[in-house]
Amino acid sequence: MTKKIAVLTGAGISTSAGIPDFRGPDGVWTKHPDQMSVYDIDAFLNDKEAREYSWRWQKESPVWNAQPGAAHKALVKLEKAGMLTLLATQNFDALHEKAGNSPDIIVNLHGTIGTSHCMKCHAEYNTADIMAKLDEEPDPRCHRLLKYKGNMPCNGMIKTDVVYFGEALPDGAMEKSYSLATKADELWVIGSTLEVMPAASIVPVAAQAGVPITIMNMGRTQYDRLATRLIHDDIAVALPKLVDETIAENS
Repeated sequence: MTKKIAVLTGAGISTSAGIPDFRGPDGVWTKHPDQMSVYDIDAFLNDKEAREYSWRWQKESPVWNAQPGAAHKALVKLEKAGMLTLLATQNFDALHEKAGNSPDIIVNLHGTIGTSHCMKCHAEYNTADIMAKLDEEPDPRCHRLLKYKGNMPCNGMIKTDVVYFGEALPDGAMEKSYSLATKADELWVIGSTLEVMPAASIVPVAAQAGVPITIMNMGRTQYDRLATRLIHDDIAVALPKLVDETIAENS
């Protein structure tokens, strides 16, 4: 029987690919708490300047230009081996998609910067297309022609699919994560401090279902006591090694 592995990733897998985290000692928000407002839904909806700043900041952020690292690629290898059943991520950098993991198993708990949508008619956009025209249109609007309005453009506000402060998590994201994590043979937590709820609750839910847990993180987490294996090594090295060992054991 092929082993089924559920994975939860946090900022640590992306810091290994060169993206600064938000909440760590050198985190973006730790050093610049004012920048948390970039992802504040009320400011975004009610203030044109805040909206323009949010878009500009996201375009210039390392999140937008980052490339997947060795750890991201290792999870693609795990999926190709038929062992990865869930890739729930707290990151919204779309690096798991860029690396080549399939959207069927990725659950973007905090949304994703890869896609955007109109807040009025819900039309979907590729964020890259909007970023390419941001100089001409700093407060992006929906250009979809509405038949029922005599083909007038919708003109609704466009927002990235990142979950902003004050917004709900994507529909069904936690339910799918709980369901697949509790049915897995193992749950691996990669680079998450497990501080942000409800994402972190996947760990105690899986533990209660008797699923063995591996936590790979540089620092301690509040759920270390639930882990059967703790790995405090460099994720860019330790995860590819763990993936190779796991595939070898299962072949």
